[in-house]
Amino acid sequence: MTGLLDRLVDDAGLFPPTALAPADAVRRHRADLAAGHPLHSHRLLVPAGRLDEIRDHLDAQDRFALGLIADGGPADEPGARLARAVATIAADPRLTLALVEAPVTVFGADPADAVPAVLDALRNTGVPVFLEPATPAGVDALLAALPRPPARTAGVKLRCGGVRADLFPSTADVARFLVACADARVPFKATAGLHRAVRHHDPATGFTHHGYLNLLLATATARTPGDAAAVRADLEITDPDRLAATVRELESVTGVRELFVSYGSCSTATPVTEATALLDPAVPDPARKDPTR
Repeated sequence: MTGLLDRLVDDAGLFPPTALAPADAVRRHRADLAAGHPLHSHRLLVPAGRLDEIRDHLDAQDRFALGLIADGGPADEPGARLARAVATIAADPRLTLALVEAPVTVFGADPADAVPAVLDALRNTGVPVFLEPATPAGVDALLAALPRPPARTAGVKLRCGGVRADLFPSTADVARFLVACADARVPFKATAGLHRAVRHHDPATGFTHHGYLNLLLATATARTPGDAAAVRADLEITDPDRLAATVRELESVTGVRELFVSYGSCSTATPVTEATALLDPAVPDPARKDPTR
């Protein structure tokens, strides 16, 4: 299953609930780079406003690929803020800009205004950009605002959870999002709430989390036109053995990952542990016993 899982997990250690201090985030990412697990994308996700906090903890020999997250709000001149962060990365030999993620709400309420503003801020780069609608239901308006054909990889971003119950979209909302992306042939990234492989209820928080293997399987199904009910059914599987068996039977791995690019996880160890246990239990889990992972 290596093709399906290769470079699936972006390092979102700076974000809740893990919310590592910058020094710890750098230390963990450095260790993950040295370990070289194929599940990791080896991209560190960093808000534009926290870029200098990360740079302050880098050594001269460090080489980090970053996923830059646009932040602030419309009153903060987000386009200029993002452009400055891009320029800072370009001038730092320790850093490479791998991709950009931009919440539409940072640039205003209307995707028709936000998309040009984001692309203008990135006009001197060719990096992929993924825009996040205010809610998954806003994906249609966002897809309509993306340029056709795009001059760069331009995709969308799905938020699957957070620190409040209302940030966890329903399986119906996620299914509609996936089908819309598949129909438009627009790639997406995901974020938040996807540490574990299988859909589950967390008694500590009271939240029901989506599983990243559920999302992979549902993405494969979404590539079959008009099968939204089957997509939702994939998202609702809670039996680990059933889900793992179905995932192993996937035939078109390339198509799935062209659509589902990666997802941000504040834990970089848990996704590896769960994938190993479910899909390849004979392989030792290399994740260290480290509370920051």
